[in-house]
Amino acid sequence: MNQLFSRARVRSMATTLAVSLTLTLAAAAGCDSRQEPRVPSVRDKLRESHIYDQPKLRIGVSATSPLMGQRNADGTFAGFDIEIARYIASSLSYEGAERVDFVALTTEERIPALQSGQVDLVVASFSMTEEREKLVQFAGPYLVTTPEVLVPTRLKDKIRTLEDLADPAYKVCVSGGSTTETELRGHDVPVVVVMEVGHCVDGIREGRYHAVASDETMLAGYRYQYPDEFEIVNMPFGTSELLAVGVPIGDPALRDLVAFFLQKSYLQGRKTGSSPWQSAYNRTLGGWLGVERTQPQPLDVPDLVDFDERAPRR
Repeated sequence: MNQLFSRARVRSMATTLAVSLTLTLAAAAGCDSRQEPRVPSVRDKLRESHIYDQPKLRIGVSATSPLMGQRNADGTFAGFDIEIARYIASSLSYEGAERVDFVALTTEERIPALQSGQVDLVVASFSMTEEREKLVQFAGPYLVTTPEVLVPTRLKDKIRTLEDLADPAYKVCVSGGSTTETELRGHDVPVVVVMEVGHCVDGIREGRYHAVASDETMLAGYRYQYPDEFEIVNMPFGTSELLAVGVPIGDPALRDLVAFFLQKSYLQGRKTGSSPWQSAYNRTLGGWLGVERTQPQPLDVPDLVDFDERAPRR
């Protein structure tokens, strides 16, 4: 009798423990379901991107744009876009010249180079537009600019307006595939299309063209290169352009990473007045655009945990 009573008591206790354990696990599961979703890290995004484990980062840049992206005689590259590209590469753990390949691209080659996989990123005065966003992704902007006109000093008093620019007596040069080409055609200004803005400048110096239209950052570079030969005419004929980093359309993880690191520089500048962006601007464009600027805030920035934010606190 005592044995039967003991067995019944053991079974009862076991049942009670099982119910208690089930309730505890259910409560824990309920708590977990109410927790915030885990924020992905930079490392998580890197693993999702096509550049993961690549030995080098290939970045498309201009090689003929003074102050923005220019190839020097020794084969190195210099300019504002180049410094922004180096900052992004370093942030993605591609530190040093041996881990970055700069690939010289013309304006018209930028989108095909991203689509074909020739380059991983493009940092080359690349304006964000709705049409282009159907073909590539953008991270940014990292600079806001406006289209302007560069003329030889001998014509600075004759070409002052869009009406002057549309005069058949003048040949206006633009680079193919640029937003400037589209804007001027929309204003019924005939244009001569070439591959690079630099070809337009050469043509003006040789007497074949009378003006070149492009964004102000590009034109500032040629004003810097030939200070006695050219003037920039303040002739705004289009909307502000947002320069951004081009990313392959099939790699949203890489786009998120670039946007995150541009935002990191932006926040640093807001907090301290100094940032990688500000240093790059001051060393290149700052002395020639004639106006102080700060980095614009990037759009659609993801919430990520940076490399060092999960390190143990001391």
